[in-house]
Amino acid sequence: MKKLLLYSILSLVLIACKSKTESISPSIESITESVYASGSIESIDQYQVFARTNGIIEHVYVSEGDIISSNTKLFSIFNETSKINRENATLNAEFSDFNSNYSKLNELKFNSELAKSKMLNDSLMLTRQKVLFEKNIISSLQLEQSELSFLNSKTSYYSSLLKYHDAKKQLNLNDKQTKNNLKISSAIENDFIVKSDIKGRIYSLLKKKGEMVNTQSPIAIIGDAKAFKIILQVDEYDIIKIKKGLKVIISMDSYKGQVFEANITKIDPIMNERSKSFIVEANFIKQPAVLYPNLTLEANIIIHKKEKTLTIPRKYYINDQYIILENGQKRYIKTGLKDFEKVEVISGLTVKDKITIPSK
Repeated sequence: MKKLLLYSILSLVLIACKSKTESISPSIESITESVYASGSIESIDQYQVFARTNGIIEHVYVSEGDIISSNTKLFSIFNETSKINRENATLNAEFSDFNSNYSKLNELKFNSELAKSKMLNDSLMLTRQKVLFEKNIISSLQLEQSELSFLNSKTSYYSSLLKYHDAKKQLNLNDKQTKNNLKISSAIENDFIVKSDIKGRIYSLLKKKGEMVNTQSPIAIIGDAKAFKIILQVDEYDIIKIKKGLKVIISMDSYKGQVFEANITKIDPIMNERSKSFIVEANFIKQPAVLYPNLTLEANIIIHKKEKTLTIPRKYYINDQYIILENGQKRYIKTGLKDFEKVEVISGLTVKDKITIPSK
């Protein structure tokens, strides 16, 4: 029994010594430095649909999953007042239409022409009366009466002419005002019809018939039916490393065991103060066959990559400062790229050196 116990103790000591002195040599291989980011899938041109006015949904014209074209009618919002206002504006526009009221102008124009004819006739009569007066054929009273008739007819003519032009201006004004009011009423009524801005797919309907809507809450989500982009959240500590065109390696729970490549296309220039992160967009180099908005993903943004460089496992790099040689000597080394598993050694080690991990 004592021999067995002694054997066990010796075995443990040998194992401990072996693990303590376990060492490796640096190796020549490739290393990649990358930035981790989480994210999701979003449809190209995806946007939230909002109503332009408050009210109750009267009709829903589409269903989730429908493929639609631009300007497709999505919802109508009940508002009887706007319909009545538009009908009244239509009636006023028809009543005040310039062409419909042209007969009134013709009447004024005809009266003006009559007044002009009378003025010309009175003018001719006055000229004759002056000749007769000079020949002492008529009295001064008759001449004065002719002059007064001419002045009256002249005043009547210019008065009728002024009425004609004023009436014409007023008809033009009424015509334009009522038509503008009709446009305004029609535009207001159109606010109660919600239409799509793009060609795409209905991904979500957030309101049903009979529900109240307002201008602050979305009522649907629409986006491109085929094209998708990647939305990444990059930590503020890493954002300065990110540039357009960098390659991104994507993995998704929906495609376990598969990886996809993408390229950075956009970096939002403002940080989200709550999450302390930036929004970075990327496009697939080869898009997966089936995608849906809001699918989650994980990404590694490739910052640098080196081939055939001297590396050591990261666990051998103590406190990100030094390594321990096989003989127990501490040595500070100069490093380059780092990933989760490896560290590039720029100087301080060779492939012939042996390094170890100190026992705890």
